[in-house]
Amino acid sequence: MSWVISCQLPKRIDYSVYVNPFIGTEGTGHTFPGPCMPFGMVQPGPDNRDNGWGYTSGYQYKDSIILGFSQTRANGTGINEFGDVLLQPFTQDRVESYAEGYHKETEKAYPGYYTVTLNSNIKVELTCTERVAFHQYTYPTEKGKLLVDLQHGLRFLTDSLVLESDVKFEDSTTISGYCHTKNWVERKYFFTIQFNEPFITSFQLPLKSKEAAPRYVLNFNLKEKILKTKIALSTVSIEGAKNNLQKELPDWDFDAVVTNAKKVWNGYLSRIEIETDKKQKEIFYSCMYRLFIQPTNIADSDGKYRGPDDSVRIAKNGEYYSTLSLWDTYRAAHPLYTLIAPEKVDGFVNSMIEHSKAAGFLPIWTAWGKDNYCMIGNHAIPVISDAYLKGFKGFDAEEALRQIIRSTTENHINSNWKLLNQYGYYPFDSLDNESVSRTLEHGVDDYCIALMADKMGKKDIAATYYKRSGYYKNLYDSSTQQMRGKDSKGNWRKDFNPLIATSPMNNPGDYTEANAWQYFWTPAQYDVEGMMQLLGERKNFTAQLDSFFSIKALNPNKHLGQEAMIGQYAHGNEPSHHIAYLYAYTNKPDRTGDLVTQICRRFYNNTTTGMIGNDDCGQMSAWYIFSTLGFYPVNPSNGEYVLGKPQVKSASVYLKNGAVLQIKNNKSEKASLNHQNIKGFTLHHKEISSGGILNF
Repeated sequence: MSWVISCQLPKRIDYSVYVNPFIGTEGTGHTFPGPCMPFGMVQPGPDNRDNGWGYTSGYQYKDSIILGFSQTRANGTGINEFGDVLLQPFTQDRVESYAEGYHKETEKAYPGYYTVTLNSNIKVELTCTERVAFHQYTYPTEKGKLLVDLQHGLRFLTDSLVLESDVKFEDSTTISGYCHTKNWVERKYFFTIQFNEPFITSFQLPLKSKEAAPRYVLNFNLKEKILKTKIALSTVSIEGAKNNLQKELPDWDFDAVVTNAKKVWNGYLSRIEIETDKKQKEIFYSCMYRLFIQPTNIADSDGKYRGPDDSVRIAKNGEYYSTLSLWDTYRAAHPLYTLIAPEKVDGFVNSMIEHSKAAGFLPIWTAWGKDNYCMIGNHAIPVISDAYLKGFKGFDAEEALRQIIRSTTENHINSNWKLLNQYGYYPFDSLDNESVSRTLEHGVDDYCIALMADKMGKKDIAATYYKRSGYYKNLYDSSTQQMRGKDSKGNWRKDFNPLIATSPMNNPGDYTEANAWQYFWTPAQYDVEGMMQLLGERKNFTAQLDSFFSIKALNPNKHLGQEAMIGQYAHGNEPSHHIAYLYAYTNKPDRTGDLVTQICRRFYNNTTTGMIGNDDCGQMSAWYIFSTLGFYPVNPSNGEYVLGKPQVKSASVYLKNGAVLQIKNNKSEKASLNHQNIKGFTLHHKEISSGGILNF
């Protein structure tokens, strides 16, 4: 699959100037300002704290203290992980804490670069390649000190983190080793640290209680007050880390690495060109930036990676992707990759297949190649089905279907298929929580399996999963017009309040980070007609939507996904993301465009608080990108996009093989594609993936 971009652009544009890495770093966006590469393994940056829900990326914009600069983190997640190999430059001897304040006005960032000056007047600059972080410290004198903290990490409900470590000083410019950690996942990381100047002395700090990894203080006599250090990582071995360093960063030209990172980022950012004002460009291209941070390729430069069973394998085409937040990203981020990053899709799917072959079922939420089993459903399935149905051929479809069926027939940590098939729903007295949400989420997956099997000519398999996708109807309570918890005897849950959100960690109940109103619309991702039948007729479906967007929220709790509210609509969490587009199916289709515009303007901004709710590995950003262009994949697997309302005057989407989709917002009465009026309110992926002119 070829990719032609630069020759299609009318002029060279530096899109990186519109990216603000600080958007979403204040509040609950949980983004980070440090540099990274598209789909890269490392993300160096400042850590203000190493624990707490507000610091899942290690950073909050208003915090005044920096613990140091670690090399890995995730974008906008709700749980802390990574934070490997913390380095902190300093000047004066310390007794206990190496945390330091900083001059806020000096803190700046753009794609591939971050800088800040500490109170000690040390200027810190960070950049990276895909697998190697690169730091440059400018000290006020020739006497430089550096903390190397291998016990540090971004922790979640643990005070120990490191289970074991082994660290070796190879010479006065190189430290190598590995750490075995247990936090959100249990994993191993291998590293090598190199300095451009030798340290003259080093000593290890005393281990504290429950610590199993060392912390060192190094002293340098610097020729030009500048210390440079490169930190290469690997999931496989120290040798793998060294090979990564040698291949990606053999010399010490910091500025050249920054320049290359900016160039690579522009290659991705330039895949969509929009005509609008500077503020909206900053919001849009910052969303593009966050979309491409993950999934992360954790294979070494030689293709080796460590799988979920701790064995070392060779990745096909050198790609093995992790940081798969699939409960979030199957909805819009992965469908968007098929349109503007199609060269990555086969690698994503192959990674999911290989994970399943090693672990016994498809990935649910992976970090560093290991599954944390967070969230519900088996949402690698819609990603694989979507890729297959859109014609991607770089993976074995038969093997993919085998792993899908295995994952949805053999019980595993996230699913009890015997129980589900016995009752046609999950009884709340047979599960500890989330019975309704689990039933509904499995319906989405089952429908996607049926579509894929149907396309492959496997009609019996398709029939089985089409039937299962209708299980949601068994939880519809006509008296409340909601999807309601039911026990194993067929009794509805008593004391039912559809406005109260539940979540397994904060308020256990039948729903996942949402309430009954929000989860009611989950089957509408694939079966709007079936839901209309449940409600009686189309006008009742419309009335249900009207109520949903108007009933006031009761004490909305951000820890339960209740953020960015319009009535019961909660844009801050994923179960609501498709719902505004459902008006397209009703006798009030214009309401979709009005709501999309309201959401874009109220809940996205070009400020540090410009994202309300976790970015969730690019899903919040993907929603904005699609909605800005004027369409959205309500159904994440059938290749269909529901038309909305473009939020810009015009846009050009640069597709594979040099094709261009031109979007024009003419505010005409009818939408057209290539000057032919569009019948209905949907477009198919195959209609736009080869380019054309889309008029609104």
